[in-house]
Amino acid sequence: MSRAGLVARWLIVAVLAALVAAGCAAPKFTYVTNSAAHTYFKIPSGWNKIDKDALAAAFNNGSVPSSVWTVGYDASTSPAASDVFSAQTGNPFAFSLVEPLNKKTVDALSYNMLRDFFLPVTSSARQKAATSGFSLTGFKLLRDAMLVPGEGVHGIRETFNYTYPDGSTDTFDQVALTNADGTEVYVLLVHCLATCYSQHASEINTVMTSFTVRSH
Repeated sequence: MSRAGLVARWLIVAVLAALVAAGCAAPKFTYVTNSAAHTYFKIPSGWNKIDKDALAAAFNNGSVPSSVWTVGYDASTSPAASDVFSAQTGNPFAFSLVEPLNKKTVDALSYNMLRDFFLPVTSSARQKAATSGFSLTGFKLLRDAMLVPGEGVHGIRETFNYTYPDGSTDTFDQVALTNADGTEVYVLLVHCLATCYSQHASEINTVMTSFTVRSH
């Protein structure tokens, strides 16, 4: 075989090897879906899913109604359900919830209720929380955006800081949506220490902007 033929053969082998390697590469993202609620988002494949029962215990002392869907993922190499609202979360923690609303809540649902879904964000909610002994301080609003992705789905994206009693500051990034008739709420929250959030801002934004709800 001529030298030119050997070079051409080597190039073909190299290209095929590259294609095989690319095909065998691990996926960059895991898609988290709730098919019943027509909801999904994606997270980096290295994030670890939290045990459902452990998450329920950490989130609400285990008293999460069966009608409420929850899921959590921790980017830490030592994932823990307690990171869902821990003051010292050095890696991003993602928590998502889908909750049906009763008629009373449906009638009262507003954008401000979506903003205050997990933590007090609006001025009135923060004032009320302070009088009730809420221990987080130093609130700083970083983003306040209205979302109208379509099909009647609408809501907000809020990014904000809170300082815990131990002096650590966390950044919370929250998307809260409701369907066209306001009968369900869909929430995705990612948080970690403010320094962690700055380091992983692009990665977290990819997660948050992937949150999709199809009205039904």
